[in-house]
Amino acid sequence: MLPEPYRLHHRADFSRTVRRGRRVGRRDIVVHVVMPSASEEPRSDDAVRSDDAAARPLARFGGPRFGLIVSKAVGTAVVRHRVARRLRHICAGVVADLPAEADVVIRALPGAAVATSAELDQQLRSALRKMSFDLSAARVASSDAS
Repeated sequence: MLPEPYRLHHRADFSRTVRRGRRVGRRDIVVHVVMPSASEEPRSDDAVRSDDAAARPLARFGGPRFGLIVSKAVGTAVVRHRVARRLRHICAGVVADLPAEADVVIRALPGAAVATSAELDQQLRSALRKMSFDLSAARVASSDAS
């Protein structure tokens, strides 16, 4: 399961990632990744606390954040939730391989409803590799064996 600190929650973060991030499509998913630069506006969890005299940004938990978009085109509520659970589990496996400042949004396409977890895992890792993220060979090999 993907721990709470590694999840995107705010609409602004989803919008920024989808609009400004790099995109790679695969058969059953589309992956958007943004690496915020110093010139961009702060992420919602880095917002400045108004009651803080020093006006320091709030501390971050230190890891990439993932957001999922699973529309009604994927299937019924039961199917959508199953796809989302599978994707969250897969994301938990790649957290250690991504830079801490990365925001990742995964859009499930209708084919994700019938795809196996292994296929979704392979597609996510393939998309991240195409974006030049160095995924450890040990993790890829262990996921291929499943």
